[in-house]
Amino acid sequence: MRALARRVAAEAARDIDVPPPARAVSQPAIIGAALLFDLGAFLASGILSHMRALGGAAPDLKFLIWGLFLATAVGMFTLQARWTYTIRALADFPRQTLNLMLAFALAIAIWDADCVLAGFEQTAFLRQWSLDWFAWGVGATVLSRALLALAIGAWTRQGALARRTVIVGGGEQALETIRRLEASGKGALEILGVFDDRDRTRLPDGLGRYRLLGAFDDLEKFCRNQKVDLLIIAFPLTAEKRILHVLQKLWALPVDVRISALGGKLRLRDRAYNFIGDVPFLPAFDKPMKDWEVALKAIFDRCVALLAIVVLSPLLALLALGVKLSSPGPILFVQKRYGFNNEEFGVYKFRSMYTDQCDHAAAKQVTRGDPRVTPFGAFIRRASLDELPQLFNVLRGDLSLVGPRPHALKSAAAGRAYEAVVVNYFARHRVKPGITGWAQINGWRGETDTEEKIEQRVAHDLHYIEHWSVWLDIGILLKTPIAVLWGKNAF
Repeated sequence: MRALARRVAAEAARDIDVPPPARAVSQPAIIGAALLFDLGAFLASGILSHMRALGGAAPDLKFLIWGLFLATAVGMFTLQARWTYTIRALADFPRQTLNLMLAFALAIAIWDADCVLAGFEQTAFLRQWSLDWFAWGVGATVLSRALLALAIGAWTRQGALARRTVIVGGGEQALETIRRLEASGKGALEILGVFDDRDRTRLPDGLGRYRLLGAFDDLEKFCRNQKVDLLIIAFPLTAEKRILHVLQKLWALPVDVRISALGGKLRLRDRAYNFIGDVPFLPAFDKPMKDWEVALKAIFDRCVALLAIVVLSPLLALLALGVKLSSPGPILFVQKRYGFNNEEFGVYKFRSMYTDQCDHAAAKQVTRGDPRVTPFGAFIRRASLDELPQLFNVLRGDLSLVGPRPHALKSAAAGRAYEAVVVNYFARHRVKPGITGWAQINGWRGETDTEEKIEQRVAHDLHYIEHWSVWLDIGILLKTPIAVLWGKNAF
């Protein structure tokens, strides 16, 4: 009977027209735009006010650069520490105004104190520079926040910022949760439907206008395909086995998972709950990165990748020439790989194999002395120079500079597919893959001819995801050249 119910639910789900997953406005993009504008405002207002205070005299570049660096770093840290970079905060114009004034005042005050302690004697110049810097910086950023708050308000009313949400559980708990969300959380969520192992006839009448999207076994595939943002488990808290059964299916997904706390006898402090409107939820899993962290990482990736392409352009040209002269065929080799959320994309590499022997699906891994590899290809593979075109993947947004390395579709360890060897393998796809990563600088790169190698690689990838920070990325980038030069297992 249970199997029949699941089959009925799955068949019903196939007949349902689910709205397209593309969201009109990306929340990380909004936050990223605010971050970039604030960064530019600190620097531009600082430079312009400095030049005005000089009155035409030549600037002291070391003095100016140190002042810009110190004040901007303090100001951006202050804004982030006061939770300025969330959609909810950006929509609150009075709060934004206060935060911006505080950030500029604190940043410039610390710079002024630094100058005084260092014995800087031109107090009139410093006063003029500081007052203008504060006025121009706050004026520009507050005006931008007023416009952004109006835009966010309009997008919220249109539903363009609503989080794509599914409800797990079709009982009275789910019905009450949806009722409360509709009453107090309008505009925040777009409820796509309900998952339950029971068929429609056994669900409460009030759920009739919501889609039955499938059974619990359909959750993972649906969430990946439909780019679900939030998954709400609406079982009574006493249904521990059912909750654990669902959680085991979901922890590898890049979604936020919340458990409805309505109706439970357990009462905790408000800080223990996440609220949507006035509905309390217990947090189960979070996305590995918050929206502002996604925005910060994307800005860092693209800026560094663009700089690297400019600096390395002579080397890129020489490598392209070497590939062209080494054997006939195209310079670049494009291979399908698994990326964020298990989505496929084409990764760029300098071609290292003879054209007629290229393995686009990586059905057979390259081994030491592989006859398919050209002599020049063996050199660039050993030095990982064949990976440099992936900087353009970073600019496109397919890759990050640092992250779990993307694997080819048919990659295997000792003859077994990676996902068959490591149970939690796909959890590494909760973030964008990278050109280099924590596993690579710790020696787990190259051929996976044993199961231990892919197990260790995935373990290191998951460690990176759980401990991510910009400083960790910078450290990995700095250590990568050393790992490449001294590595023994890449060829």
